[in-house]
Amino acid sequence: MTELDPRLRAITDLMVSEAREGGGRHEYDGQIQDLSPEGVRAGLARLGEGDAPDDPHDAEHLQIFEAAMRTQLGELELHRKNPLIHLSNLDLACYDRDYGPEAERAAAKAAHLALWPQAVDAAIAALDQVPAPVATSLLGAVRGLSAGITDEAALEAHGRLVAHVAHAAAEGDPDAALGGPALVKLMSTAEGLPVDLGRLAERADAERDRLMDLLAESCAKLGRDGRPLDVVRELVKDHPDADGVIEAARIGTERAIAFTREKDLVPYHDGECLVGLAPESRRWAMAMMAWNSPGEPEGPSWYHITPPDPSWDEREQEEWLEVFSSTTLPAINVHEVAPGHFSHARALRRAPSDVRRQLQSMSFVEGWAHYAEELCVEEGYAPDDPRFEIGVWVEALIRVTRLACAIGVHTGQMTVEEGARRFESDTHLAGPAALSEARRASFDPTYGRYTWGKLLILDLREQARQQWGAGFSVQRFHKALFDLGSPPLGLLGAIL
Repeated sequence: MTELDPRLRAITDLMVSEAREGGGRHEYDGQIQDLSPEGVRAGLARLGEGDAPDDPHDAEHLQIFEAAMRTQLGELELHRKNPLIHLSNLDLACYDRDYGPEAERAAAKAAHLALWPQAVDAAIAALDQVPAPVATSLLGAVRGLSAGITDEAALEAHGRLVAHVAHAAAEGDPDAALGGPALVKLMSTAEGLPVDLGRLAERADAERDRLMDLLAESCAKLGRDGRPLDVVRELVKDHPDADGVIEAARIGTERAIAFTREKDLVPYHDGECLVGLAPESRRWAMAMMAWNSPGEPEGPSWYHITPPDPSWDEREQEEWLEVFSSTTLPAINVHEVAPGHFSHARALRRAPSDVRRQLQSMSFVEGWAHYAEELCVEEGYAPDDPRFEIGVWVEALIRVTRLACAIGVHTGQMTVEEGARRFESDTHLAGPAALSEARRASFDPTYGRYTWGKLLILDLREQARQQWGAGFSVQRFHKALFDLGSPPLGLLGAIL
């Protein structure tokens, strides 16, 4: 693993948890980031010191991340408003993945845990502007941090953080909206391109309408009568039982990888993707990819699956299992594995510079994997089973509703409760599931990134098709994109 350039290091020092896990920079193992007000100011002061990369594209990529850090932590001071940043700093789940010898990972985890009191002191000092809806939405995640922890000092510190966030839930500002100008600044600096929220909201509505039409067409292929979303609510009841979920995902993973290789949809088809039960500390997620990161030695990636907890009541278990239905699980498999996140990770390991390997735009990461779902429909995955298409359109409707909700909640045009009603009208989700999705907008204001990224990749593909003419192929297009690593959306056009 190469030593990072000082200018790049100043950025990774401000995003330690992402650099450690997503980038594989394990020199950060056993360490915490100083997220106190003073620590953040000191980190921001180091940005921009040193020479820019010689490559003009890499220089611009790096400068966009510097601008994003100044916006998120400097101008908007999100470390004072959002406990999620501090949760990532405390999270120990990163050591549960087998990226290195077990003894070394255990030692790093113990060293990290020993720093919890220090990290909690910094979090309490920083978190003085947490809106009540944000605190309410994250309180369960804050409490869940202590699962399996026995260290008394760590538990005492954790208790203080829980009390602090609980107080914010009871006494914090009832308005979670960042405001339109702040959301524009957050999105535009992170991706290096101008953002017009009005036009983006209009495009989200148009995309919803397109997806609804596609869903109706796919449901018609099944010969099912009734409203398409009602048909979907019936289809998701066909799912494996709790004991069969992981095996269903394993079979689906093999199929997705084989299809991606057969169609040559991505530049690299190597690497090992294992499927298994999520570590206990990550079982809040139903399915997720823990990839073999660019800074790590060659090793397996893990597609982690979480069956429902047997202690839950029957209805909760049933709602959880519906995510793994025969209609929705295949779309999740291609998103998480191939040609989605796993395939992207194999290319990230070959990206030609540390900047491209380490500085990963989450709008590209999630936009690519979401694009991969629709790509598989286009390329003929499961051509004799319309349920695959239905699953893709259903997942896409959830993602586009996130974009609409994020814009609505943070511009003050929509309450969280109104967002939940939009999820109920525009997706197959209902009740607690719809409310949970709407609440996420309060603490994850850019969770519309899946659809935003997908739409810009589709736009660029059409431009490439026109400009390259007879030289266009999806293989050439995907290789050109992956050569950029995981670029900010504003730099995608470099491939042209």
